[in-house]
Amino acid sequence: MTRVILSLYRVRGVLYYPAAAVLVLLALSAALFRDAQTPVVRAAVAVLAGLALPAVVVGVLCVLLSVLAPRLLPERERMTVVPPVRGRWLAVNSPATKVPSHGVRAWGQAYAIDLVSEPTDGARPAFGEGPAMRPPADYPAFGAPVFAMIDGTVVRRVDGMRDHRSRSSMLAFVYMMIEGMLRELGGARFILGNHVVIRGESGVCAVVAHLQRGSVAVRVGDRVRAGDVIARCGNSGNTSEPHVHAQLMDRASVWTGQGVPMAFAVDGSAEMPADGEHLVVAG
Repeated sequence: MTRVILSLYRVRGVLYYPAAAVLVLLALSAALFRDAQTPVVRAAVAVLAGLALPAVVVGVLCVLLSVLAPRLLPERERMTVVPPVRGRWLAVNSPATKVPSHGVRAWGQAYAIDLVSEPTDGARPAFGEGPAMRPPADYPAFGAPVFAMIDGTVVRRVDGMRDHRSRSSMLAFVYMMIEGMLRELGGARFILGNHVVIRGESGVCAVVAHLQRGSVAVRVGDRVRAGDVIARCGNSGNTSEPHVHAQLMDRASVWTGQGVPMAFAVDGSAEMPADGEHLVVAG
């Protein structure tokens, strides 16, 4: 029974988003085409109405799985990897502070971390000061090199998503929250933006995300070594300012992958900074 529950839990995203799309489309059609007389429109609305109950059942099942199934997940050993950045970076949404680090286990990000550049010789624009939506180039992270965390083979790359402006005021942040709900319906590329997935020999996959458009220097099938430059930091996807999102998963698909605990190899030790702490990597 446990195996069945965990199997359903793994594909909950694949089940949930089509169900959510059906309910959203049904709500929109009810509002926009309430008095429609066109046979085609009426038939389409009738089909959506017929799918409503199954969609609700699937949605409830996915919610229950998200709440209950994590208790059944097996413990995984922490894996030490090469940091994806160099210099001084602030930890945000760190698994050293809480798990799941980003509040959810979806997209394989239970143990993910966000790293924001805060160099000692350069200022990072403060939240709430200046324009509500700054150009990404105003931030020291934008354009910084991003490194492969493990040896392995590139199994996925996305490089065409635009780098949007920052969300650097409370009003802009609220806008990002609303925008984020719509991005969820679009799938991984709208959440992670430009990203690279590398599969290691053990099957564990390393992901770096929110990369600069046009900067991804590897292609699917390329072999890379830990420490190779594979892209540059950007502001693509669901992000408030340029930063590097890093995570490990037990398979290549962010739809079905489960997060794997990780630490960064720094000066001979394994480190994972907590929220508000800095990861400092020479080089």
